[in-house]
Amino acid sequence: MKLDKDLVREILLAIEASDQTPDSWIDLAIDSHSEDEVSYHVMLLHEAGLIVAQDLCSMSDFDWRPKRLTIRGHEFLDTVRDGEVWRRTKVGAEKAGVASIGFLLELGKAYGKQVLKERLGIQLP
Repeated sequence: MKLDKDLVREILLAIEASDQTPDSWIDLAIDSHSEDEVSYHVMLLHEAGLIVAQDLCSMSDFDWRPKRLTIRGHEFLDTVRDGEVWRRTKVGAEKAGVASIGFLLELGKAYGKQVLKERLGIQLP
């Protein structure tokens, strides 16, 4: 299964918007994505350290459920929350031929600084 950059962002936004307590599982239903696709991406986000999730897989069911964002997950989401930063991040990743979550975070930070410079006229370190 390929990494779906938009699904990564959608999952993070859904977790952030959830009113569940951090010790509860969050049931995610993302339109146009199967439960297996969502579970796979939840697992990847957990492995990348962006969320805390739990493996509820059984012999007949693939099921990863998110519980909360980590501080790194909040930072990633804050970086790519802006639609223009996210658009540039995706285009940059496609041009580079790289789609790893770590690369998306670094690219998002760079584009975030660029967009802030354009909007505010200040250079960030």
